[in-house]
Amino acid sequence: MTARTGTVGGRTWVFPDLRTLLARASPARSGDVLAGIAAGSAAERVAARRALADVPLTALLEEPVVPYEADDVTRLILDTHDRAAFAPVASLTVGGLRDWLLSDAADEASLAALAPGVVPEVAAAVSKLMRNQDLVAVARRCRVVTSFRTTIGLPGTLASRLQPNSPTDDPREVLASTLDGLLLGCGDAVIGVNPATDSPRATTELLLLLDEVRERYDVPVQTCVLSHVTTTLDVLDRGAPVDLVFQSVAGTQAANAGFGITLDLLAEARTAATELGRGTVGSNVMYFETGQGSALSAGAHHGVDQQTLEARAYAVARAYDPLLVNTVVGFIGPEYLYDGKQITRAGLEDHFCGKLMGLPMGVDVCYTNHAEADADDTDTLLTLLGVAGCSFVIAVPGSDDVMLGYQSLAFHDVLYARRVLGLRPAPEFEAWLGSVGLLDDDGRVRELPPSDSVLSALGRRVLGP
Repeated sequence: MTARTGTVGGRTWVFPDLRTLLARASPARSGDVLAGIAAGSAAERVAARRALADVPLTALLEEPVVPYEADDVTRLILDTHDRAAFAPVASLTVGGLRDWLLSDAADEASLAALAPGVVPEVAAAVSKLMRNQDLVAVARRCRVVTSFRTTIGLPGTLASRLQPNSPTDDPREVLASTLDGLLLGCGDAVIGVNPATDSPRATTELLLLLDEVRERYDVPVQTCVLSHVTTTLDVLDRGAPVDLVFQSVAGTQAANAGFGITLDLLAEARTAATELGRGTVGSNVMYFETGQGSALSAGAHHGVDQQTLEARAYAVARAYDPLLVNTVVGFIGPEYLYDGKQITRAGLEDHFCGKLMGLPMGVDVCYTNHAEADADDTDTLLTLLGVAGCSFVIAVPGSDDVMLGYQSLAFHDVLYARRVLGLRPAPEFEAWLGSVGLLDDDGRVRELPPSDSVLSALGRRVLGP
């Protein structure tokens, strides 16, 4: 390991290894303070960034932040690294990569070619040298397109996950929330339910419910019940209508063990779902969620800062060619991201790192009720992500998830972002919205559908006259 130094105001700090340097260079956040690895002052943070800017990118491959011998995520990152894709930037420093990313040379084609060669430590390192506008500007040029029944990530689009959770998995509540979201043009990324229990029975009942709505009203969407991957494999083997396999993942082997998963298990799940052949326009079948602080909360962070570990989770996701990946950016709580400023920064970092690594990146723009954040903060982050070309966001009825107990976006927020930024739903879903009378002549979602529309009929069936 090589010690590195940085000087600010006549004082010099020594950073004994890359793990320490990356942590000290991170923007301030409560999780790193909790872990005892954050910079002790703004001056030390600047000194660390100066030192980090001079680090060759190859050093981030040669000095893993988590030992190769002890961690299968590190082995995945290094053993599958695409050195040919990395070659055009291999001679650069971290600061040099930042300059290149912000130059005209880093166009959409160049960034797409580079993505397989970007290891998470490189993505995390360069993000630490970037302002918010830099993260937005570069992510906007990273184009990642995936598909199943809808196509996600096309230029000029913003998809949404419709999240119709119920505290008791009540089918009437789930149906009412699903109807609410569809009427407001949401659900083109996925209709995804977090089950109140992880039982095979509850998972199967919810899958059948959502699949019935999809088939009866010919909605071109994919559905998902966000049970543990082992539960999903169980019900899949029993014939349940599984479109996507969901799993939360993290950036270390120990943290993934805390989730009850291995890399081999994820590979098995992908194979099983792919063999069903349920997609119509594509075959991306995996859905992953991540979030800064998950490894730290599991005591599995190895002294690495939470943002670098978050980027390592994207290496796990990338290995399985997912349809969707999203960071649940403010969900864990203020112990990890204290306030609206830290949540906004983390959301932009996560989106940037995921897109730079070639992932179809979305964000759950959210916060817990004990965080120093409010709806103004989610408005700001949503708008920034829309400008940055975010693939999808998550929306719940009224912005209040009554099952998970946190604040996310409302369905109306998705309409706001599409309208002010000139964005549209996924094309297959937009065509369906038009076919059932939910779009006006300008392609905007109507305030009320025609009384004879299929969705009005669904509303009468679910909610009564």
